[in-house]
Amino acid sequence: MDTNNNSKGYSRRNFLRIAGAGATLATLGACGDAATATPTAKVAATTASSGATGQTTTAASTVISAPAVIKSEGETLKIALYGSRESAATRAAIVDPFVKKFPGAKVEYIPIQAIDWSDFFTKVLAMKAAGNTPDLTIVATEGTQIFAGKGLAVPLDDYVKRDKAELASYFKDVHPSLVEAMMYEGSLYELPSEFNAANMFINTKVLGEAGFSDISSDWTRDQFYEIAKKVTKKDASGQPQVFGYQWINRLWGGWLPWMFVNGGNLMTEERAPGGQWLWETFYKDDPAAKNRGGGWRWLQPKANDPANLEALNFVHQLTKEGIAPVPELGGGDTLQGFFASNKVAMTIAGGFWAGGLKNAGMANTAFDVRMFPKWKSQRHQFGAVGYVLMKDAKNKDLAWEFLKHAVTIESAQIYLKGNISTPARRSLLNAERYSVTGPKNWQVFYDTMEKNPDTAPIPAPAEANQMTTIFTKYTGLAMASEMPTKAALDAMQKDLEAVFAKK
Repeated sequence: MDTNNNSKGYSRRNFLRIAGAGATLATLGACGDAATATPTAKVAATTASSGATGQTTTAASTVISAPAVIKSEGETLKIALYGSRESAATRAAIVDPFVKKFPGAKVEYIPIQAIDWSDFFTKVLAMKAAGNTPDLTIVATEGTQIFAGKGLAVPLDDYVKRDKAELASYFKDVHPSLVEAMMYEGSLYELPSEFNAANMFINTKVLGEAGFSDISSDWTRDQFYEIAKKVTKKDASGQPQVFGYQWINRLWGGWLPWMFVNGGNLMTEERAPGGQWLWETFYKDDPAAKNRGGGWRWLQPKANDPANLEALNFVHQLTKEGIAPVPELGGGDTLQGFFASNKVAMTIAGGFWAGGLKNAGMANTAFDVRMFPKWKSQRHQFGAVGYVLMKDAKNKDLAWEFLKHAVTIESAQIYLKGNISTPARRSLLNAERYSVTGPKNWQVFYDTMEKNPDTAPIPAPAEANQMTTIFTKYTGLAMASEMPTKAALDAMQKDLEAVFAKK
């Protein structure tokens, strides 16, 4: 394949002209996209009922004791989340069962308008600076080390050790990859409630019309390229009417998945020591927990690694050939609309697209999902989400109780209704859940980790905000052919080194 950087490819303006104004916007889920709302909007839920008491465990590993009575009367828990009023209302639906257990408590979900996860974290930090810190914050992988590394979050180790009997069924139901992604320097900071891996969503109508009725999840990068090339449709002037592939310029689900399957990454990887208490307590007999540590460390950038250059050249070539448009910054609302309008054949997305495509009016048989194509490996990237217990929380015991409540099966069935994200608990992924929304091959979502043991979280160091800005800046310049791909990665590396030199 030609990797010359002279052509500018097809712009998003041309794509918008081709697709028309009828593209449908959709509500998207965690670790990928979230709808926006007024920063100060609040969704509150309050109920009074019977009381509750904490129980002290007698396990040898107990470090703290549960209070005899957890104060709830007149207490308010404020929870910051990245999303809209509607998504806050969906979350708030789990509050009633909680306040029935803890009388007089009130829970307020505060939706925050943001461009992406990086912008959301910045706004939560601004809330803290203004003295309005939430008690709990819903945080994705991209922010775990920001909150933990800056000392904004409370490590959950002692709480988990104390309540290990209560939490045993939870950990048994959650893949260790998700748990490890929520650790930092040996401590656990979140209980993952949902996740999204970067899989490949396919438009079955577009592919079927081109003669591709069956694509195996065991496919390769070269097979992907041939399919994408053949399904791309152009008019008499050479302008694409249907693109074989499209992606968004962002960290999760941008071109990073092509790095992963090609043996690359934006940052070096290593596991922090520690965490053995957790693995030995909850995952002692689980082969998938072997060699786990105390969370991931991303210490040095390696943007211009040869594997990364090869991956960037590949996606740039797709644009030059008109198979994909020039990617834009932002969320995936527009892309989802194009996909639902049969203007895009394949794209990177996670389980949150199942609900999003249904909301966009797409039939559950009109799309499906596959593993990301193999290259040197089939290693996937994912992002997970959970609740962070903020250091400044006024009633940490009550906040911890809500955090546990939020990851129960009963709660997940409520707030993940409609498949707006992928449940962290594997037992919730079943045929009944996906019978309405699709996709047919819903097993792919959890198989991504079960069948690819080296699958790992996206790089998310404490400097994730600056890293993301630099990454998207030079990606955009390279994809618009304003810089050669190698020069763009060399410049990216230089700017990232400057950021990490300040550590």
